Amino acid sequence: MTSTALVSIEDALTRLTVAPAIGGSLVAWTRRSDGLNLLRPSPADADGPRQLACYPLAPWSNRIANGGFDCPEGWLALSPNASNDPLPIHGSAWQQAWSVVEHSASSLVLKLESQVPFAYRAEQHIRLDNGRLSIELKVTHLAEQPCWHGLGLHPYLPRTAATQLQVHADQVWLCDEGRLPTELSALPPEWNFRQPAGLPDELVDNGFTGWDGRALITQADAGYQLEVRATGSEYFLLFCPPDKPFFCFEPVSHPVNAHHLPGRPGLRLLEKGETAALSLSFHYQPLR
Repeated sequence: MTSTALVSIEDALTRLTVAPAIGGSLVAWTRRSDGLNLLRPSPADADGPRQLACYPLAPWSNRIANGGFDCPEGWLALSPNASNDPLPIHGSAWQQAWSVVEHSASSLVLKLESQVPFAYRAEQHIRLDNGRLSIELKVTHLAEQPCWHGLGLHPYLPRTAATQLQVHADQVWLCDEGRLPTELSALPPEWNFRQPAGLPDELVDNGFTGWDGRALITQADAGYQLEVRATGSEYFLLFCPPDKPFFCFEPVSHPVNAHHLPGRPGLRLLEKGETAALSLSFHYQPLR
């Protein structure tokens, strides 16, 4: 990852660096006053989106079972696309180079024209405004035959012993050993964040339903909080790997493996020229 491959924007409080060629990923979002990382810091030798701070998920989020899924015109076969997972995961947008089509001091528009696994156009509209990072992810179906679409964003956030999460959810998908959902369940007490709470010590890699698009992430030892807002997303994924200095809070338009769940919850069948969108914002706020 070279500096010539990066583009940056800033506002009065924060600065954002983006690597369009590495999956349209965010590299760093920092406080200008002292360089504090508001998203997980990226290593200087990072060579893929999963080492960076956030990447887009299109035209689906997370894992799909059974080697593909059914479309109105027939079966769409998919192959595994990540070295550490036996299932196709997170779509194809994160594994392709994006182009910069607009760039100002505080905003950026990235675009991807993809033919994998079918023809679509994706855009990210990224903006900084007084400490608020906003991302709108849009996908337009370009193939002649209709197909199912889903969207998400995959931010990595710093995690310390003091990190707290507050978010409302009604239920959680329990998973099998392959991290595929098996049943909807009431929230276990340790996964109930309706009041601010620390993150669990055990692995969490689950989808939550009944979300109102709001959350609060408090980093008390660093003296700030992030107010989260999302639209186009009734679900979120929470990923808390044990003994790691980060966690992921991912707004998504559909549950894991929704292509094989009854009613395909959250997915949209798009005809050629139709568009779906999802937005996410993090508002940096110093603690008083």
